[in-house]
Amino acid sequence: MNQNRLPLIAGLIAFVALLVYSSIFVVNERQQAIVLRFGQIVDVKTKPGVYFKLPFGFLEADSVQMIEDRLLSFELDNIRVQVSGGKFYEVDAFLVYRITDPRKFRQTVSGDVTFAESRLRTRLDASLRSVYGLRGFEAALSDERAGMMREVREQLRPDAESLGLEITDVRIRRTDLTQEVSQQTFERMKAERLAQAEFLRARGREAAQRIKAIADRQVVEIVAEARKESEIARGEGEGERSRIFADVFSKDPDFFAFYRSMSAYATALDNTGTTMVLSPNSEFFRYFQDANGTLPPVKGSTPPVPPKPAPQ
Repeated sequence: MNQNRLPLIAGLIAFVALLVYSSIFVVNERQQAIVLRFGQIVDVKTKPGVYFKLPFGFLEADSVQMIEDRLLSFELDNIRVQVSGGKFYEVDAFLVYRITDPRKFRQTVSGDVTFAESRLRTRLDASLRSVYGLRGFEAALSDERAGMMREVREQLRPDAESLGLEITDVRIRRTDLTQEVSQQTFERMKAERLAQAEFLRARGREAAQRIKAIADRQVVEIVAEARKESEIARGEGEGERSRIFADVFSKDPDFFAFYRSMSAYATALDNTGTTMVLSPNSEFFRYFQDANGTLPPVKGSTPPVPPKPAPQ
C-alpha cells in the first residue's frame, strides 16, 4: 500500500466516525426527545433507547431537543389572598406536573421549562385567590382543604393541557394570618377566652354559694336535731331524777330533808367568802343544833313535838 494513501484513509475513517456520531442520539428513561429538521418537528421519541437522525445539525439538518420525562415541581410563596370575610392571609403552595405532549410543549413555549412554569405560576396565583375568596380562613384548616386543592387543579388543567402538561398535584404548604390580621385575631381570641374564663368563674361562684347554702342548712338541721335529742334526753333525765327523789322521799322523808340540808350547806359554805347573818334558830341551821333536825324552843313558845321515827 502506498504510504501516501494512509492519511487519506485515516481522514476517511475519521469522517465516517464523525458522520455516525452525529447521526446517533440516546434517550434515557428520564427524557423525551424532539427531532427537528430545519426548525420543524419531524419526530418525537418518548421511549428510552438509541435513535438515528440526519447528521450535522449545525448545517440546519436534524437537531434534537431533550425534554424532561419525569415529575417536575415549583413553589409559590407568600401569596396574599383574601377570604370571604374580607381578611387577608399568606399562602405557600407548590405544584407538581409532567410534560405529556412534547410536540405541543415545543410549539407553545419552545420547550422552555422556565417559560412554562412562569405561565403556570401566574395561573396558580389567580386560582388560589379565586378558591380562597369563596371561603373562610377555617376552610383551609378543615376537611375542605382537599376539595379546595382539587378545585385549584381543575382550574389549572385547561391551561396546562394547552402547554402540553399534565397537573398531577397541587398542595398548600402554609396558610397563615398576615401580621395585622394575626394581631386582631389574637386580641379577639384573648377577649373570647377572658369572657369564657369569667363565665366559668361566675358558674363556680354560683356553685360555691349553692353548696354553702346547702351546707349551712344541713348544719342548722343537724344542730336543731341534736338540740332536740339533747332536750329530750335532759327531760327524760330530769324526770327520772325527780322520780327517784320522789321515791326516796316517800320512803324516808327525814333522810331526804337531811340530804337536802347537807347539799344546801355544801353549796352555801363552799369557800365563797360569803358572810351570812342568820339567827341560830333559823331553819337553815336546824341540823347544826340537833342531828334529828329539832329546832330549840323559842322563849315564850310551845316546844315543838319531835317527829315520829320512820317505820322500820
